[in-house]
Amino acid sequence: MPSTETPFTYDDVGATRENRTPPGYHPLHVRTRIGEGRNVFEASSRAVLTWELHRAVCVGITTEAPKAAPGVELTVTLGGLIKAPCRIVWTTEEPRRAGWAYGTLPGHPESGEEAFLVEMTGDGTVWLTVTAFSRPAKWYARAGGPATRGFQHAYARRCGVVLRRLHGGGEV
Repeated sequence: MPSTETPFTYDDVGATRENRTPPGYHPLHVRTRIGEGRNVFEASSRAVLTWELHRAVCVGITTEAPKAAPGVELTVTLGGLIKAPCRIVWTTEEPRRAGWAYGTLPGHPESGEEAFLVEMTGDGTVWLTVTAFSRPAKWYARAGGPATRGFQHAYARRCGVVLRRLHGGGEV
């Protein structure tokens, strides 16, 4: 059960689990083919659940937890300048799906939620899907306007490229 000590900066906590975008938020949905097979799925799932993917994308992750779990608080750091506090709102570890989502806490430049989900389809293809909904919470996120959303899409695409390089069986 997520901690309630520090409130989230938005109301619709958990909406990414249902692929919903609350009114007034910008949606994001990026799906990347990672590779094929059980080994690719398991390695990719571990990478997402243990922060390996995010660190490989050169995003700082500060947390005492070795793995994503509901209620875990973490701070995402971009370029050493932007610190984005958040809390895990849901996780899943199923035979063909694994991932998690975080919700934003006070101090995060955005308000909303972002999810990272690895899935293996019936034909054995492994995909990473990054979904989110957000709106600016800090002046510099507002000032960035469409460029801020462009950065979010580029980051989601980069996550897929990096995960494919790490665990997609050498595919590029």
